[in-house]
Amino acid sequence: MFYLKVSLHTSELFFPLFSFFFSVFVCLQGSDNELKAEKEGVSDSESKVDSGVPEVPVPPDDTPEVLNKALSGLSSRWKNWWVRGILTLAMISFFFFIIYLGPMVLMMIVLCVQIKCFQEIITIGYSVYHSYDLPWFRTLSWYFLLCVNYFFYGETVTDYFFTLVQREEPLRILSKYHRFISFALYLTGFCMFVLSLVKKHYRLQFYMFGWTHVTLLIVVTQSHLIIHNLFEGMIWFIVPISCVICNDIMAYMFGFFFGKSPKGCCKTWEGFIGGFFSTIVFGIMLSYVMAGYRYFVCPVEFNNDSNSFQVDCEPSELFQLQDYFLPSMLESVTGWTTVRLYPFQIHSIALSSFASIVGPFGGFFASGFKRAFKIKDFANTIPGHGGIMDRFDCQYLMATFVNVYIASFIRGPNPTKVIQQLLALRPDQQLYIFNSLKAHLTEKGLLPALEEAAAA
Repeated sequence: MFYLKVSLHTSELFFPLFSFFFSVFVCLQGSDNELKAEKEGVSDSESKVDSGVPEVPVPPDDTPEVLNKALSGLSSRWKNWWVRGILTLAMISFFFFIIYLGPMVLMMIVLCVQIKCFQEIITIGYSVYHSYDLPWFRTLSWYFLLCVNYFFYGETVTDYFFTLVQREEPLRILSKYHRFISFALYLTGFCMFVLSLVKKHYRLQFYMFGWTHVTLLIVVTQSHLIIHNLFEGMIWFIVPISCVICNDIMAYMFGFFFGKSPKGCCKTWEGFIGGFFSTIVFGIMLSYVMAGYRYFVCPVEFNNDSNSFQVDCEPSELFQLQDYFLPSMLESVTGWTTVRLYPFQIHSIALSSFASIVGPFGGFFASGFKRAFKIKDFANTIPGHGGIMDRFDCQYLMATFVNVYIASFIRGPNPTKVIQQLLALRPDQQLYIFNSLKAHLTEKGLLPALEEAAAA
């Protein structure tokens, strides 16, 4: 499975559309609370939605029986601590195993997480409104998920695997008309939604239409940004995710043992400060270890000769040790004049800081969403942790930051992609570009020097 390339140009196509539906969704929710159902003449089912908080079934406790028996003598506070700790270690071990399997397996896992998170949020919507038997709701939700993924992955295949696409006739045709096909697929779903509208349930159906599109905006787009970061090098995938995990764990630990909250909640100032400094140190150390291995720092590329993906390159300056002079204050404390670091370690401080300061707001956003519907977790997939979305609420916000950070401060022009596109042009177009480039180099005085160097 390939990943998504979200460029500014492609975002101009879908983001305005998503923003429109988001606005409609918010306006509908706000206006309904202001209007009385009796004046509008709506059905009892709609007045139920307007007048009270929707009732969402509470998922049962699915903690393994083995853990329940082993921890039966502990208080609920310490039992929750042990359950969370054991399951956290299990998830971290699984994460290491996936990293060992390689980038393609990581991409598949990201796709699976995306689908599961989408399912959890859509299921909440269905739990709220399922009694009204809205037609085609689930079918259309999954259809729109398919359409958006087709659009994003198609853009990725065309951009990163251009040679492979041009070599295969079916792929070349799909690539040429990709955006038209994507629009046609979405338009089909839009028409199906309009045809499914039922009298007396219009408002509820538009609720769910907006619900689906906001979910797509939050989940699908961000998950594809994670895959985008992964293609830049596994280090851009592993370090940010690990920093969020570290901050979550250390904030919980500091809040649990040093927090003054009577409930032992991890969301305390002690947890926030302890998590911040722990994450900074962790990010610097992890970056130092990973920056020395090509397997982690090289971009994921497709080898046309072997028809396989490869992670092998000459590491850039970002992953080569360099000497840095310490400020006078640190020099007087440590006695060192210089330190030898990877430039990426300096960037990791920015990533760690975001994961510690801004990243938790993704969790706050998810908490507000759950409180609005009076639910504790999105699902009960992971005992002691809730659903998959409960574990990845901060990751999605982090993925966006990393993608923007790479585009703003790291990524430069890629000659390989330019050459691939030039080779796909007609001979007369290639000749025109060649003559234009030759004239430009001659005007700059570079061509004679290059010819002399080549002759020598």
